[in-house]
Amino acid sequence: MNAKTTIMLGLKIIVLTFLLFVSYSIASMAVGLTDSTQTADLMGAMAALLAVCAIQTVVLSYPIIRSRWDRWRLVLTIFLVFYGVMTFLSQIETVVFLRYLVDVVPAEIIPKLFMQGAIIAALFSPLVVLIHGRMKRAEESQEINRRLIMPLMEWVWKLILIAVIYVVIYFSFGMFVFRPLAGEAFQEYYAGLQLPLWIIPFQMVRAMIWTALALPIIRMMKGNWWEAGLAVALLFSVLMGSLLLLPNPYMPDTIRMAHFVEVSSSNFLFGWIVVWLLNRHHGSLFELFRWSEKTG
Repeated sequence: MNAKTTIMLGLKIIVLTFLLFVSYSIASMAVGLTDSTQTADLMGAMAALLAVCAIQTVVLSYPIIRSRWDRWRLVLTIFLVFYGVMTFLSQIETVVFLRYLVDVVPAEIIPKLFMQGAIIAALFSPLVVLIHGRMKRAEESQEINRRLIMPLMEWVWKLILIAVIYVVIYFSFGMFVFRPLAGEAFQEYYAGLQLPLWIIPFQMVRAMIWTALALPIIRMMKGNWWEAGLAVALLFSVLMGSLLLLPNPYMPDTIRMAHFVEVSSSNFLFGWIVVWLLNRHHGSLFELFRWSEKTG
C-alpha cells in the first residue's frame, strides 16, 4: 500500500466515522433514546461515541476492502453482521434476563434498542460500501472459492462442536474474567440472579446465530483463511464490546468495564475458533479420530 492509498484510506475512515456518528444520532432521536444531560456530560458522551464509531468503522472496513463481493450483496451482508452482532445477539440476552434486571433496565426501552440498532445498520451499511468504492461491479476472480464446501456430516459435527465450545467459553469467561473484575459490584448488580437450566440450550442457539453471521464473511473474503479469521474475530469482539465503552444509566462503570473485557476477549477467541474450525477439512468425524490416533 503506497502513501497515496494510505492517505485516501485514512480520509475515508474519518468521513465514515463522522457518518456513523450521525447515524447513531439520527437513530437515537428517531426512537426517542436521547436524554437531556449537562453540557460537560454531553461533550464527554459525544467524544466516547466518536471513539466507538472510529473503532467500528475500521473493523467494518477491513472485510469490505478485502471482499470478493460487491454492491447490494455486500451491503446486505454488512447490515446483517452489523445489526446481528451489535444489537440482536446482545439484546436477546437482555430480554432473557429481564426478569432479573427489571429494577435496572426498563422493559419499555428494549424494543427501542432493537429499532435503534436496525436504523444505524440500515443507514451506515450502504454508505460504508459506497465510500469504499464497492458499489461498482468488481472484477471476477478466476480463483475457485472452496471455503465452507464440506460434506453434510462434517457440517453437523462441527456445528455441534462449535455450540459446545461457545458454552464453555461463555461460562468460563463469565466465571474467571467477569466476576473477579466486577468484584463486590457483581453481587449488588446481579442480586438474586439464578441461571435457569435452559440457559445452556439457549446459549447453543446463540452460538448458531454467531456462526450464521460468520459464514458470509468467511465466504466473501479474499486471501488466506487467517484474514477471514481476523475479520470475524474483530467483528464479534469490537461491534459488541465497543458499546460497553459508552457510559449508560443502567450499568455501573465497574460492571460495564468488566463486561467489556469479558465480552471483547471471549468473542474474539470464539470468532477465531469458528473460522479456524470451519476452514479445516475433515471428511468425517471418524477420519478425524483416525488422524488423531496416527499423530498421537
